[in-house]
Amino acid sequence: MAESETHPNNWTHVVHPAALTPLALLIWDALSGGLTVNPIQDLTQRTGYTAVILLILSLGCTPLSTVTGWKRMIALRRPLGLYGFLYAILHMLIFVALDFGLNLTLIIQEIAEKRYILVGTLALLILLPLALTSTKGWQRRLGRNWKRLHRLAYLAVPLAIVHYAWAQKSDIRQPLLLGAAVALLLVLRLPPLRRRIETWRRALVARRQPASHRHASVGEARRSDGG
Repeated sequence: MAESETHPNNWTHVVHPAALTPLALLIWDALSGGLTVNPIQDLTQRTGYTAVILLILSLGCTPLSTVTGWKRMIALRRPLGLYGFLYAILHMLIFVALDFGLNLTLIIQEIAEKRYILVGTLALLILLPLALTSTKGWQRRLGRNWKRLHRLAYLAVPLAIVHYAWAQKSDIRQPLLLGAAVALLLVLRLPPLRRRIETWRRALVARRQPASHRHASVGEARRSDGG
């Protein structure tokens, strides 16, 4: 959810049905008896996993745009992040309402005693202001501080991965793989590496151009310098 969105494109229309499909399947399974023998656990795990995946995809839009040169990918960042937040909210609501019946005392006790719940709650609290200020109106109001605020996504998503890993009772291979993906995406955001990738990509594109096109580009650049 960090940085401003640019270049609206048709892919944003694909994000909406794709992101809502897991929710539709969840509702269908709940109504048709398709959940597991522990339905609350099934609901909790599926909403949590979907939230993590969507948040990672949102986080990956900028570095993947840097690598591929497809700037329109950045426009997918906001809807992916907001849908990730939606599933995170559903994940929390299932925990507090269905699992603990809105018993505040038990909920606070559970958060205090189990570190994975504490970390997950912290990640959700960080995501909350990012979701609320994701509009262009808030971007204008906050100015430069908007980018600073939305860089907290770089903390929230790793915390969500830690929450996912600690919540697993045995096999943590999947959260470890997702954690490695997040680490790679964060490394690709480092300014020196980002500039190097952009330079490499431009050079690769230039080599693929026909020689006549390259000579014309050089001639235009020289005339521009002389004028």
